[in-house]
Amino acid sequence: MALDVDQVIERHPGRLVLWMERTDSTMIDAARLAASGCPHGTAVGAEEQTAGQGRLGRPWHSEKESGLYFSVVLRVNRAPEDLPVLTMAVGLAVAEAVAESTGLAVDLRWPNDVMAGNRKVCGILLQQHHQAIVCGIGLNVNQTHFPAEIAQTAASLRIQAGRPFEREPLLSSILESVDRQVDILQSQGKGALLRLFSSASSYVNGRRVVVDQGETQLRGTTAGLDENGFLLLDLDDGRRTLILAGGVRPE
Repeated sequence: MALDVDQVIERHPGRLVLWMERTDSTMIDAARLAASGCPHGTAVGAEEQTAGQGRLGRPWHSEKESGLYFSVVLRVNRAPEDLPVLTMAVGLAVAEAVAESTGLAVDLRWPNDVMAGNRKVCGILLQQHHQAIVCGIGLNVNQTHFPAEIAQTAASLRIQAGRPFEREPLLSSILESVDRQVDILQSQGKGALLRLFSSASSYVNGRRVVVDQGETQLRGTTAGLDENGFLLLDLDDGRRTLILAGGVRPE
């Protein structure tokens, strides 16, 4: 069933919300809006993406009328090096909204995945565009199956809960939560946001993980975040290293 964006607009007076039946990528659409000078908080989404973007250039599976595929334009006064922390703020927002709206237990996998039952239900991607930050969110809501290549690692809220969910309330809740978490970052600083993320994520401290970094893999135990939000990893040989990027998964 198509999303009724009118309900979302009614709950967010003054916020520009654009919704399409189909697009290549909402990230591209939002970047165009950012270039045109759209206001902070503008959201653009679609019922289906033909070229959805994930991290590290990977595609994002966007089944028609099943998930929430949207991007938000953020105009915030943050330095470029704060982008990882802003990514975590959005992750916190999605996790908070999903937990409150569905009752599901969710987790945050550093740096930008929302998990349910150890499977990924949401990915987040941030990019700088025209003095604004475009935040892409892909949330699997009512999918009942996934392509074979991701079927073992991806899930939807419906699969995890055993029942479908209305998407309009979820979208509204996420937009409100993004506003709250970004405000915490802006008003209280990076430290407050990193403490919130560390409390919400089982991956940040004391978790045995494998970190995929191209052709190599690192194994160790997570040891918190540094002041910029990068992951500290205690390697099995006793050394401590800083993870700036890479796929983190349980060992």
